Amino acid sequence: MTMHSYRTHNCSELRSHNVGEEVRLSGWVHRKRDHGDLVFVDLRDNFGITQIVTEVDGPAFATLESLRSESVITVTGKVVARSADLINPKLDTGEIEVRAQAVDVQSAAEELPMPVAGEADYPEDIRLTYRYLDLRRESMHKNILLRSDVIASIRKRMIEQGFTEFQTPILTASSPEGARDYLVPSRIHPGKFYALPQAPQMFKQLIMVAGFDRYFQIAPCFRDEDARADRSPGEFYQLDFEMSFVTQEDVFQAIEPVLRGVFEEFADWDGKGRTVDPDFVRIPYAEAMLKYGSDKPDLRNTLEICDVSSHFEGSDFGLFANIVGSGGVVRAIPAPNTGDKGRRWFDSMNEWARSEGFAGLGYINRKEGAPSGPIANNHGEEKTAKLLEELRLGDADSVFFAAGKEADAVRLAGGARTKLGEELGLIDESVFKFCWIVDFPMYEFDEEQQKIDFSHNPFSMPQGEMEALETQDPLDILAWQYDIVCNGVELSSGAIRNHRPDIMYKAFEIAGYTKADVDENFSGMINAFKYGAPPHGGSAPGIDRIVMLLAGEPNLREVVLFPMNQKAEDLMMGAPSDVNQRQLRELNIRIVEPPKE
Repeated sequence: MTMHSYRTHNCSELRSHNVGEEVRLSGWVHRKRDHGDLVFVDLRDNFGITQIVTEVDGPAFATLESLRSESVITVTGKVVARSADLINPKLDTGEIEVRAQAVDVQSAAEELPMPVAGEADYPEDIRLTYRYLDLRRESMHKNILLRSDVIASIRKRMIEQGFTEFQTPILTASSPEGARDYLVPSRIHPGKFYALPQAPQMFKQLIMVAGFDRYFQIAPCFRDEDARADRSPGEFYQLDFEMSFVTQEDVFQAIEPVLRGVFEEFADWDGKGRTVDPDFVRIPYAEAMLKYGSDKPDLRNTLEICDVSSHFEGSDFGLFANIVGSGGVVRAIPAPNTGDKGRRWFDSMNEWARSEGFAGLGYINRKEGAPSGPIANNHGEEKTAKLLEELRLGDADSVFFAAGKEADAVRLAGGARTKLGEELGLIDESVFKFCWIVDFPMYEFDEEQQKIDFSHNPFSMPQGEMEALETQDPLDILAWQYDIVCNGVELSSGAIRNHRPDIMYKAFEIAGYTKADVDENFSGMINAFKYGAPPHGGSAPGIDRIVMLLAGEPNLREVVLFPMNQKAEDLMMGAPSDVNQRQLRELNIRIVEPPKE
């Protein structure tokens, strides 16, 4: 039988039962080791590594000796068993090696701009410029294969839950608030532009209006915004879904098995023994902001924040008394087993708070059970004892305080909780913990514009519907709106949508929009709702963020094939790039240079 031109097996397949067979393998030269009378080559492909060996006087020696790392070769030879002391248990193929009889060079590599073998840290600009080399590295290669497996699993689970996959348009209209839209000029409509969708939000709602029941897609989204560790500039993908005739509880019951299942399937993909807490805790927004100082709390951190404002009303600790007396708050963040930390450590926490833009972080140190520090000394022994008793602190536990206007105190307390959790080793890295944040406020007061505005999603259904809008203080109205959070990472926002034109007009009126504003800015959706719209809701968990969590990576760029850098530049392909005058004329576009500084 004629042997295949390139391979009979991949580089992860051969085992001891193949000893004696003549085989052909193709791949990249991963490493080369010269042992005098023998030369060893680790041959790598998508699947794994096989060791190739040749003697100095062997027919393949001269070719193998001359090759640089990452050259692509085809090796023909016999499978031989390794001696017991040379077996490599770290390789699937570690019991055998292939003695090379012939080598064909498919592509000789030049000197590499960055190494592939090994996991050395390398500058990001080099990694992104030569991303095809970066992706050959074992950790990156595994991350991208994990991504593919996760998406396949999600798609299968969504279909099993009764969802149908549809594709929504990529070229669409710019939204009224579309400052972050990517615009695409129209050649046949001079002076007009399409926009790339920031999300398929309106389309998926219109799919429900069109009479389909459960929709999903692995949707590409485009947003012209700055990069963050958990947000890619340019484009990202989300598990976009929407459901008809559902309550908030129905949405939770549909998507929880999908997320729980995919995390359970891949939690231990790298053998680190991570598990998934099966409970999806429900936490009202107000409670989350109080207890955790965040609407995306990391529940692996056991610390909980308390409001202790009442303890400082009329206190002899004048700073806190004045803050509380002028409408501010004091929040306490416990620091267990820190009584022996010493003054320097407590001062370093205060310096951290200042570096974050706050006035400082007060504390009471409990060294050997006795409270000390400026707050304890001024607040008074009896009042301090009562405060510490309410906080249920042990003799070796200390406590930090965030004081100021409520919004500032919440941010500082939340940041301090996270920092203390990290510094004191309180975050369990071996588990994934989920929670739903529910009962978001429908409106907030915009201090800058001195008006009521939507706090989150203007298209959410207010709890209580029209009656709430007509009878309640707008700042007391809650929305059927929810976020899904895992280990402190927000996977997505979602909502039961406002599907009634009358309720939508009223909701926008409270935020200062006229009926004409709504008709003009959201014509596609509001008009559709006038022809019979079902109650509907959904969400859109971020695919990139899910994979980032499962891969244990701190940055989305580690789980995306060809990401942009933090300046939204594709260093490999040279985008964004200039275009020639002929193209601009065809699109009826003239470039206006920004003013020079």
